[in-house]
Amino acid sequence: MYKYTFSLLFVLVSFIGQAQETKIKAKAKANPVTTDSIKSKKDSVKPKTERYGLRVGIDLNKLSRSLYDKNYKGLELVGDFKVTRKHYLAAEIGNENKNVEDAHVNFTTKGTFLKAGFDYNTYENWFGMNNMIYVGMRYGVSAFSQTLNSYTVYNPNPYFGEEPTIVSGTKYDGLSAQWIEVIAGIKAEIIQNLYVGFSVRMNNLITNKVPDNFDNLYIPGFNRTYSGKFGAGFNYTLSYFVPIFKTTLKPKEKVTEKKKKN
Repeated sequence: MYKYTFSLLFVLVSFIGQAQETKIKAKAKANPVTTDSIKSKKDSVKPKTERYGLRVGIDLNKLSRSLYDKNYKGLELVGDFKVTRKHYLAAEIGNENKNVEDAHVNFTTKGTFLKAGFDYNTYENWFGMNNMIYVGMRYGVSAFSQTLNSYTVYNPNPYFGEEPTIVSGTKYDGLSAQWIEVIAGIKAEIIQNLYVGFSVRMNNLITNKVPDNFDNLYIPGFNRTYSGKFGAGFNYTLSYFVPIFKTTLKPKEKVTEKKKKN
């Protein structure tokens, strides 16, 4: 039984193959390939285009933290604009309200910030994609206030117990800071025009207006200060790409060299 079945399948496959070959030959005979047909087919191919536009979104890290951290409220909007295939103008704007409870000090920082700069995409995208593996820089500015809620005087020899906590309530207005950020991150398209991203940032203060008898231990947009000058941060973003215009990509010309016969 298997022998006859195999023979029948073999005959059918051979018949289909022969019929398809005959059909291809007949089609080729009816439509011979000429120089004009090749040129016509080449002219009918649509030129490739590159999309340029604005990508806007939100920092999910600050948004989610505002929901679970009772000492924090913040919002950050992010955006970038594609200038060339590799270069992007980028900016972030937002505000933060952060209450810090340390062992010896309790203070609240409120303020807004703006960061602007550029990103360079090191990733080679496939046609029509705008994914990014990038490095970049930002110049950041922040205007904020600090409120010293309470503090404890440091006692290096607590023989008679700890010093009592002093309730202050002193507010310092008109504070400001400026800094430079170095950034590395990624942005990937999950569905059409919708992107998720992640970036890490290293910050270096340039100017810092410090109040009398206190210090800026936390700066909106900069994050917590370390050694008075350096800071670090990160963000998770969800953004949407809005196409504005397209440019036509020029095809790469193939250069062939003719070998000269001696």
